[in-house]
Amino acid sequence: MENLEQLFEQIIANPGPSLVVVLNLILIESLLSVDNAAVLATMVLDLPKDQRKKALKYGIIGAYVFRGICLLFASLLIQVWWFKPVGGIYLLILAIKHFFFRKKKSEEQLIEEELEQAHKSWLYRKTLGAFGPFWATVILVELMDLAFSIDNVIAANAYTKNIVLIWAGVFIGILAMRFVAQGFVRLMEKYPFLDTCAYIVIALLGCKLTLSVFAHFQPCSSFALFLEGPQSCLESQGKHLPHGEHPVIWGDIITSFVSIAIFILPVLSSLLFNFPHHGEVKKEEE
Repeated sequence: MENLEQLFEQIIANPGPSLVVVLNLILIESLLSVDNAAVLATMVLDLPKDQRKKALKYGIIGAYVFRGICLLFASLLIQVWWFKPVGGIYLLILAIKHFFFRKKKSEEQLIEEELEQAHKSWLYRKTLGAFGPFWATVILVELMDLAFSIDNVIAANAYTKNIVLIWAGVFIGILAMRFVAQGFVRLMEKYPFLDTCAYIVIALLGCKLTLSVFAHFQPCSSFALFLEGPQSCLESQGKHLPHGEHPVIWGDIITSFVSIAIFILPVLSSLLFNFPHHGEVKKEEE
């Protein structure tokens, strides 16, 4: 793995692409944090009202802790070659579930049904159920937090192998949960199609990560050089990039700019032509 000095040099040598990566991570994390918050809120519905806020509070604490852990271990995860294709398949499954299994029922309804079935199962009663309704719900929320935290690292890894930028992405995810989510709720009320845009980008990232299998086994092919740059090819030959050389990785750059376009172009079209349709955000009563 390159040392931190080389990674910062890479960012300085490619400021535009690095900025686009960070901007993509801000958009993805902020938009998906809205969905994450909705999922967590649904999971505590079975609790009495006076316990819901407490369970969500523990959930938020857990989210910070797990994202912090992922921040520490991200540098190890990205060194495991199969982490990328496995993560890519996972992202593709998320996108497929969103586009093909949310038609008849909302995500909240599906989660409620899954929780109800889990609560009735023998395994649940003998394991998490033994802690009582409150702590069982808290544990489920924490497990969901862990899944969201891994999502964060997987998405960041699709844009870049630079661990400094991945750290920035995970940290932005933490800030997004705390400061940005509420603003994006209002943004998504006005532009509801942004949720679809986010999952299109997730599908794109899933495809890119899954294709890394080919790049791993054929690192010197033209496709691998385009997708991930020359470093893997050189390493397979026992060589390394010359110190200070930071080649442009077109696969990362194109993925970053296409992701931005998937968000920006529909918003511009909606503003100019009201297609896709956008609504008006209601002002909160003082």
